Amino acid sequence: MAATCVIGLQWGDEAKGKLVDLLAPRHDVVVRYQGGANAGHTVVSGKEVYKLHHVPSGILSSNITNVIAPGVVIEPNMLIKELEGLEGRGINPRRNLMISDRAHVVMPWHMLEDRAINKTVVSGESIGTTNRGIGPCYRDKVGRTHAMRMADLISPNLPDRIREIVDSKRVLLSSIASPEDMAELDAGRITELCQRWATSLGPMIKDTTYFLHDQLDAGKKLLMEGAQGSLLDIDHGTYPFVTSSNASGVGVCSGSGVPPRWIDRMIGVAKAYSTRVGGGPFPTELLDETGQKIREIGREYGTTTGRPRRCGWFDAVAVRYTARLSGANYLSLMMLDVLSYFDELKVCVAYELDGERTDRLPSQADALRRCKPIYETLPGWSKDVSYVRSLDQFPANARRYIDRISELISVPVGVLSVGPDREQTIFLI
Repeated sequence: MAATCVIGLQWGDEAKGKLVDLLAPRHDVVVRYQGGANAGHTVVSGKEVYKLHHVPSGILSSNITNVIAPGVVIEPNMLIKELEGLEGRGINPRRNLMISDRAHVVMPWHMLEDRAINKTVVSGESIGTTNRGIGPCYRDKVGRTHAMRMADLISPNLPDRIREIVDSKRVLLSSIASPEDMAELDAGRITELCQRWATSLGPMIKDTTYFLHDQLDAGKKLLMEGAQGSLLDIDHGTYPFVTSSNASGVGVCSGSGVPPRWIDRMIGVAKAYSTRVGGGPFPTELLDETGQKIREIGREYGTTTGRPRRCGWFDAVAVRYTARLSGANYLSLMMLDVLSYFDELKVCVAYELDGERTDRLPSQADALRRCKPIYETLPGWSKDVSYVRSLDQFPANARRYIDRISELISVPVGVLSVGPDREQTIFLI
């Protein structure tokens, strides 16, 4: 196999980082290809817990090259802090990490714009920015005029580039930003900051597109790591309550520079229930004791923000859509252990929309908000499965639940997870 992709099929937080960490030793290169510091991947190794935001989840394997590809937007302060945190725990990430010179940089003015602009409310709900400058950075990327790429940090023209952008940003933001924020738009100070970034990150900035092509030509195996989840895809998710990049499988090629012909396995990752952070429609959300029970057992609090996640039953309508969208040929079903403490479980098999039954995810947020879940009830297993290490060790009702989800999604299950540790994973592929 040339390239395997790990794609989240829900609203993010599906435990993709754990799966990438486990699959990494089977590959030569791990590639993070979209998103920014708004992503949080948690990897557990024994008693050690690593929370990653920019760095690919293969970084714990010293013999694997990790690539931050062009589709990622990088907040250098956070990336440097992340690298220093790994170094403080005995890991040397700089020796096997490459950063694309084409990747865009989240600049101080992007943080300012997030604070000043992103207070948008749609149908009474916030779109849900993390205030990390991700959206404004992607806007400038598309707009081109005010964009900064990693290559610019090591360019001799850096001071002139900063000065011309700052001059434009001061005009654009003067009417909406606070005086304190405007004071931050100082070209000299920002240039000095960028020079410090270049000193720290410069040796890792490379043309990763050529590197990946050369690796493929040499017969090396690539593992592509998605961030966020397919339902947050800017073009195909629950718009406008989405992220600013293509978080589904359709973004792999554009974000990495790897052509489709090299990608031969797509693993779609989903929790055995549903979660969401921030605003937006969520048909199976449970605003009751059951939802709170799932949250507490599953420790459903954001890796990046710490915000409590909204919790609900598994939505097979949504996941069937994203599995098709991302071309998933295997399903990785995570967090099954969380459901061990329920007498019965529900799975959303269809929606009722304006009095009609449908098995399709509406493209409009207002329509999805009107959808009422049609549930199928399955018996729980009321038995701890965190000890399970093979498919035949699962209780009969747990097997029934797994099989039914696979049937509803029309994708075979390839991986099952029953806890956060590496050994709490059953591979069927």
